[in-house]
Amino acid sequence: MASGAEQLASSFNFGAISKAAELKKRIWFTLGALIVYRLGTYIPIPGIDPGILKEIFEQNAGGILGMFDMFAGGALGRMTIFALNIMPYISAAIIMQLMTAVSPNLENLKKEGEAGRKKINQYTRYLTVLLAAVQAYGISVGLENMASGGNSAVTNPGLFFRATTVITLVGGTVFLMWLGEQITARGIGNGISLIIFAGIVANLPQALAGTLELGRTGALSAAFIILLVFMSIAVIAFIVFIERSQRRITIQYPKRQVGNKMTGGESSHLPLKLNVSGVIPPIFASSILLMPVTFAQFSASGGGPEWLNTVNALLGRGQPLYLAVYIGLIVFFAFFYTAIVFNPAETADNLKRYGGFVPGIRPGKNTADYLDYVLTRLTVVGAMYLAAVCMLPEILISQYQVPFYFGGTSLLIVVTVTLDTVGQIQSHLIAHQYDGLIKKSKLRGRRG
Repeated sequence: MASGAEQLASSFNFGAISKAAELKKRIWFTLGALIVYRLGTYIPIPGIDPGILKEIFEQNAGGILGMFDMFAGGALGRMTIFALNIMPYISAAIIMQLMTAVSPNLENLKKEGEAGRKKINQYTRYLTVLLAAVQAYGISVGLENMASGGNSAVTNPGLFFRATTVITLVGGTVFLMWLGEQITARGIGNGISLIIFAGIVANLPQALAGTLELGRTGALSAAFIILLVFMSIAVIAFIVFIERSQRRITIQYPKRQVGNKMTGGESSHLPLKLNVSGVIPPIFASSILLMPVTFAQFSASGGGPEWLNTVNALLGRGQPLYLAVYIGLIVFFAFFYTAIVFNPAETADNLKRYGGFVPGIRPGKNTADYLDYVLTRLTVVGAMYLAAVCMLPEILISQYQVPFYFGGTSLLIVVTVTLDTVGQIQSHLIAHQYDGLIKKSKLRGRRG
């Protein structure tokens, strides 16, 4: 039997990709869309002083703004048209999923299939525009209050600046939302995840150079940098291992007599991932945590109210309250998202409808209870894994000033998005191979 690496190498090769015309188009479209996104992260909004803004962000590089800037691919630090990135859309998706779980009308829409899903997506877009407008206005007010060395970051503060900032930032977020949907439909991988992935990866060379510079100046020892590299490799290997891990539940189908033949009786497996929720909990947790803290830090930098300064201090990077809230949000979204994507009662009903059963478990409610029991245990382990991967590097970042790009959330996003994209490429290659076999069999049938 070939090893997992050999199977991966055999199913994923550039020669096979070059022969799959449809796959090549999808890959080129995805790359083109990501290039457009990266170009947009260098187009500044009008009316700001880039030099003053750079000084202010360098002073706050170790705070929550640095993490937001990481997700935005540096767009926030440069205050470009994509400064809000895709985070308002993610926040809107969180709110809509929460509302779907508590609102009977939205739940009925979800059950309507494709038509209901389109309506929910439309509501999500409207909510994205609303959230982006609120956040953009908060950023415009915060920018007017930001100053360095007595010089304001805004050249001409006032109503016109606020209006143009809101229109520009909302337009940038809406464009990225549309671009992500286009990548998902016409490209490879999940468009929203790939946009965040591209923002993180684009600044990796700068982060590596910064780390080496810290080693050259003596701020970090050579031994610590080597340890950091090995730790990053170990975390990546651990993430790949967990994301590939499954709990397979045996499903047995009874034998049936059709005429003089006995059919059925075979067994299959119901695979349940150890981390069912994937990378969604850390992204959702970061998005929820970034919204209030961003406003607090912008206002605090401009000498805002005392309670905002207190919030900013308590929710600073590496602070106990920040870590506790972050862990709590990760655990909550791990269970919440798992409950959304996998329904034990519905799965048990489907198995019963087709005659399948778990050996030793009665069909129906008992099977649903068993699946719920297994899924709960898996989710506990998955939530602990996500919390550990995201928290350990957070402590290193706060204690040793390690760049954000070596954080657990960024590594988790990069690895899981890469695995998902490679998996979709493999699926397209397998489908292309099957199409080729079918065409060959048809040609042989005509010749015969």
